[in-house]
Amino acid sequence: MPEPGPAETARDVMRRLVVDVKDFPEPGIVFKDISPLLADHAGLTAVVGALADAGRDADGVTVVDKVVGMEARGFILAAPVALALGVGFVPVRKVGKLPRATHAVSYALEYGRATLEIHQDAIAPGERVLLIDDVLATGGTAVATRELVESCGGVAVGFGVLLELTFLPGRAAIGDLPLTAIDQV
Repeated sequence: MPEPGPAETARDVMRRLVVDVKDFPEPGIVFKDISPLLADHAGLTAVVGALADAGRDADGVTVVDKVVGMEARGFILAAPVALALGVGFVPVRKVGKLPRATHAVSYALEYGRATLEIHQDAIAPGERVLLIDDVLATGGTAVATRELVESCGGVAVGFGVLLELTFLPGRAAIGDLPLTAIDQV
């Protein structure tokens, strides 16, 4: 893939590299395949940089203590964002995947419920936390993750995503949590 030009933004890179896959995982769904973006060094660097900016103030100073990534594609983005910010990465996993004592939050899905967990000692009281995922849709995962951060005593200070699906209620669901979305659909 060609390197991004000097004026190409993270949004431009995403629009060039993210592939729409119709009728996946079921008919009527258009899946946003980020694999080509992840495979492109310049593209991945651009979106990680844009997401990391959500954890900095106007002077470029890091204002978060941890970055939390949601299973599974959020991990891929959150770990390099944490490295770019010089802070630690914390995974939020599906139930039963973490080996030590956890906090758990269950939340509603379109058909059923899901549960996410975080290690109880992953975030110290008062730590400022940036949440990272690939997509903001209904906001259920984001709200549950924020609750997990707060159950550890942390403070969620922002949420960064590659893509916000504006036709779904995600932004309303996350309330006052500042959102950084590289692109919207």
